[in-house]
Amino acid sequence: MATGDAGSRNPGIDLLRGLAIVLVVFNHLGLRIPLAKTALAAVLPGWLLNRLNWNGYEAVYVFFVVSGFLIAGNALRRWGSLAAIDARVFYARRFARIVPCLLALLAVLSVLHLLGVADYVIHRPGQSLPRALVAALGLHLNWYEGRTGYLPGNWDVLWSLSIEEAFYLGFPLACLLLRRRALLVPPLLVLALSLPWARAALHGNEIWLEKAYLPGMAAIATGVFGALLAAAWRPPRRTAVLLGWLGTTGLGAVLLDGGALWHWLRDGYMLVLTGSALCLLLSCHWRRPGGLLRGWGWLRSWGRLSYEIYLSHMFVVFAVVRAYRAWGGDPARGWLWYLPALALCWLLGATVERGLSAPCERWLRARWVRPAANVNAACPAP
Repeated sequence: MATGDAGSRNPGIDLLRGLAIVLVVFNHLGLRIPLAKTALAAVLPGWLLNRLNWNGYEAVYVFFVVSGFLIAGNALRRWGSLAAIDARVFYARRFARIVPCLLALLAVLSVLHLLGVADYVIHRPGQSLPRALVAALGLHLNWYEGRTGYLPGNWDVLWSLSIEEAFYLGFPLACLLLRRRALLVPPLLVLALSLPWARAALHGNEIWLEKAYLPGMAAIATGVFGALLAAAWRPPRRTAVLLGWLGTTGLGAVLLDGGALWHWLRDGYMLVLTGSALCLLLSCHWRRPGGLLRGWGWLRSWGRLSYEIYLSHMFVVFAVVRAYRAWGGDPARGWLWYLPALALCWLLGATVERGLSAPCERWLRARWVRPAANVNAACPAP
C-alpha cells in the first residue's frame, strides 16, 4: 500500500490501486451511511449497493499483492537480483516512504485523543494511548486489536501497515540468506497458497480473522512471486491479454458476488482474489495498457495517492458523517454525501502528499540512499 514509483509508473497498476482505495473509502462510509438504505435502492439492485460498501477487506488484500509485486520488482531492477539486495538501502527507502506520514498521523491522533475529541478517543478497557502508539510503531497494531478490540477508525487502518512492514523487515534477510531464486520461490509459493488454510484456522476471533499476519503475508508473497515471474519470463502478447481477462473476470466475481464464491470455495475464494490480482498485475506489466485506460485518469490519480488517502481518509469520513447527522441524517439522501466525501478524501491525500510525504521522502533519500545506490543509479525510484 505504501509503495510508489515516481520514475516509471504503470497506468494499469495505478488503476488497480485506485479501485482498491475507492472501495476502502466506500466501505468505511458504508459502515455509517449504508447505500442499501438510501434512495438508490429504488433504482439499483440491493446486491450491487451492498457490494460497493462491503469490499473494503478484499481491497486491502489487493493492495497486499500489489505491494509485494512492486517492492520486489523495484528491487530486481535496482540490484539485478534479489541476492544482491542492499538491506541498508532497502530499509532506508521503506523508512523514507512510510515513516513521515505515519509519525504525523500518530501525532495528530494523540492530540485529538488528549483533547477528548469524539471519534478519536481510545476508550476500550485494556487500551491506552501509550500502548496504541507502541503497537503502531512496533508493527503489531493488528495483534493489539485482536487482543483488546477495535481501536477508533483512524487507528484501525494501521493494521495492514503492521503486516506489510513486518513482511518487509524479513524480506531482504530472506533474499540474502537463500540467495538463489530456486531456493526462494518454493517458500514463497507455499506461503502464497497457505492463504485459505491460514484463514480457516482463525475462525472464531472476528478481528484476528481479518487482521492476522499470516494471511496478509500470503497475499504479499503472491505479489513477490509475480515479480520474480515477470522478470524471468516474457510471454507472447496473447498470453498477457488472456491473463488480463482472467484477472478481470476473477476480480469481478469476488467483488460482485463474493458470497457465491464463499458458498462453493469457503476460504479458498481469497485465492481467487489474490490470483486474479496477480494476473492483472502481470498483464499490466507485460502490456502497459496506457491507450486502453483513457478517461480513467481520475481513478489512476487515486492509485498514485493511495498511501496518503489510506492514512488520512478517516478524518474525512468522520467529518462527513457528523455533517450528515447534523443535517438530519435522512437515510434516503445518504448517498448524496458520498461524492463530497470522495472529493475531500482525494484533496486531503493530495495535500498530504505534496506538503509532507513527497518532500520528506526526497529529503531522507537524498541523505541516506544516493551514496549507497551508485551500483545501479539508472533504476527508477520506488
